Amino acid sequence: MPYWLVKGSILLLPPLAVGLWEYVRHEFLLPYLSMEAGNWLTPILVFAVSIVFLRPLLRLLERMQRDLHRAQVEKAALEERANLARELHDGIAQTLFWLAVKLDRFGQTLTPEQEAAFHQIRQTVRQLSDDVRQAIANLQVSASGDAQGWQQTVQNLVDRLRAETDLDVTVDWSLPETRLSTREKVELIACLREALANVRKHAQAKSVRIWCGETKQGWGLVVEDDGQGFTGDPLSCPDGFGLKILRERAERMGWTLRLSRDGGRTRFEVRREEPA
Repeated sequence: MPYWLVKGSILLLPPLAVGLWEYVRHEFLLPYLSMEAGNWLTPILVFAVSIVFLRPLLRLLERMQRDLHRAQVEKAALEERANLARELHDGIAQTLFWLAVKLDRFGQTLTPEQEAAFHQIRQTVRQLSDDVRQAIANLQVSASGDAQGWQQTVQNLVDRLRAETDLDVTVDWSLPETRLSTREKVELIACLREALANVRKHAQAKSVRIWCGETKQGWGLVVEDDGQGFTGDPLSCPDGFGLKILRERAERMGWTLRLSRDGGRTRFEVRREEPA
């Protein structure tokens, strides 16, 4: 039911009920019902209408107002993320770009003994630049949360992975956008982006499979690769800052995050189980 219709019903139902009651009382019940008795019955009728009709409408109105407030808060948070992304791009990202340019020019005058140290410095700067670019990408999500922008973001991530690596990428993305709220879309894209970044940087894989769709209990995201895998529990590793953030993000959303190794393949998995 639309918001305006709920508010209008709450305002109009009591006077309509009283008006209808007065019409019926004077036209049909006056020979059988005294004026004094009719006057006593009027507030009882209004009370009955309030209990039967207005209470459910008021609960519905309160729920709609809570949903509206939650949506406004989420939109404000997304807009703030976009502003922060622009500041990072105009500040740190540009500085790192010019630093990389100056390093390349400086590298042309090095002696063979200096090249090893210079190569390490340049790799560090490039890694830092990639990390900043990754952070900007995580923050840059449309506040409107429209389906086309969401799906295009997924496709852009896949296209970029294919362009920057020799990976054989397989995608099976069937999760309807209507299953997710705007915030869930943002967080799911961030999880996918971090998972693909880990594959690109650390896995040394030849192929990666991306699946996202509905399950019996809810929905899930799976990123699976045939790379070198991991030892121990990477989610508990103090150096795994990106994975730590992912785990905290999943816990905040009420999702289940798993990282496993089976049959020579590494499996990154995010699932949301909905209550029955």
